[in-house]
Amino acid sequence: MRKGLTEYFRCTHAPGDFTLTGCLSQESGYFSFGPDIVCYGKTCPGVASEFSNSNFRDVLADVRLNGSIIQLPFDPDEVVDNLRFERYLSPAGNRYGRPNASLIHDMYYLVRPLLPKSVRKHLQRAYLTGWQRLSFPKWPVDTTVDNLLERLLALSIRSAQMRPVPFVWFWPDGATAAAIMTHDVETEKGVQLSASLMDVDQSFGIPASFQIVPEQRYKLTEKYLSNLRERGFEVNVQDLNHDGRLFSDWAEFKRRVAKINQYGRELGAGGFRSAVLYRDQDWYNLLEFEYDMSVPNVGHLEAQRGGCCTVMPYFVGDVLELPVTTTQDYSLFYILRDYSLDLWERQTDLIMEKHGLISFVVHPDYIFGGPELRIYKDLLSYLIRLRAEKNVWIATPGEVNHWWRQRAQMTPVEDGDGWRIEGPGSERARIAYAVATNGQLEIAFQ
Repeated sequence: MRKGLTEYFRCTHAPGDFTLTGCLSQESGYFSFGPDIVCYGKTCPGVASEFSNSNFRDVLADVRLNGSIIQLPFDPDEVVDNLRFERYLSPAGNRYGRPNASLIHDMYYLVRPLLPKSVRKHLQRAYLTGWQRLSFPKWPVDTTVDNLLERLLALSIRSAQMRPVPFVWFWPDGATAAAIMTHDVETEKGVQLSASLMDVDQSFGIPASFQIVPEQRYKLTEKYLSNLRERGFEVNVQDLNHDGRLFSDWAEFKRRVAKINQYGRELGAGGFRSAVLYRDQDWYNLLEFEYDMSVPNVGHLEAQRGGCCTVMPYFVGDVLELPVTTTQDYSLFYILRDYSLDLWERQTDLIMEKHGLISFVVHPDYIFGGPELRIYKDLLSYLIRLRAEKNVWIATPGEVNHWWRQRAQMTPVEDGDGWRIEGPGSERARIAYAVATNGQLEIAFQ
């Protein structure tokens, strides 16, 4: 019951033992753990709510502290997994998040190649009607998992008479947060504009990755791929052919993923992203990639709704998930029709409050020829300021993957009157201390 807490904080010396207050219910549902944390799972005792926007039960009052024993009315590991893996979505629904959406999805992708972009934008806005009324996950950034684990660690500290808990800080060299820039190349136009986008990124000193579609959408040449690599950009795989059907059927997924994995090996790609962020994390065991970038933090503006409710990387089996934590450029410009940095800055501020991963998806296909390029350059200038003034680590997805895997093997160990960290890469790691003040978690450094 403390696996999620230990893995998140790398706090192998956290005090207290979590136990259940009784038998868990047969059915899962929504409940709250304090007024600000919505959970989904089984509880004891009582019945949780079926819908996330109804008045559901607050179980915080059912927590009992008995010395070092912390009795909880739910299994925190189950709840964390339910949120990260989007198991809170109604089993009566479908992966596209609304009635008849599977049929709409198939019809749309059948005629999509014939539709001009202006028509596609109109249809997409109509499809997403009502997204503002969705109460869970919380727009524009949901930190439910992060808040839940912080509250559990605060309870653990309280059980130990408020002694500080040492843990491995989230990012290398004491960085306050991390940021990654990713570029999905969707069309031949995107291929042709990739060099211009690389010029822009390099003029600001921003590393990035390009996700390419290996079949049907455009012709991939060795010259194009070599240019990406020689200029220091990562090359990752994006889907198979971008037709929106990768996760529509288990047998078809198995057939396609075998080809996707082969392309990954041929390209030397460590990362994967599915088209349009379609996903089923229970199927990720067939992916032969080190990391995935297909799960949004909040999916209100995606064709498949949901969201992982965290701003931190997490493991799905052997695959590390790097969640998409900000709104995609296409949604910002063409769905919200917002030509400013306001939303991206607001999301960044919320992510930095949790010291999380700030991840962007920007397409070469969409940002040239209008005000979009100016906004993108403003974004890069903003990231440079964050790096200089806030010590934000701007890295490639592969670098974040490498660090997070190293961190997962690190352990704080006592060293005289203090603590140090053991494990590969520990020379870049820092010890942090979690303290609880008035029930809220605060961080101090050694």
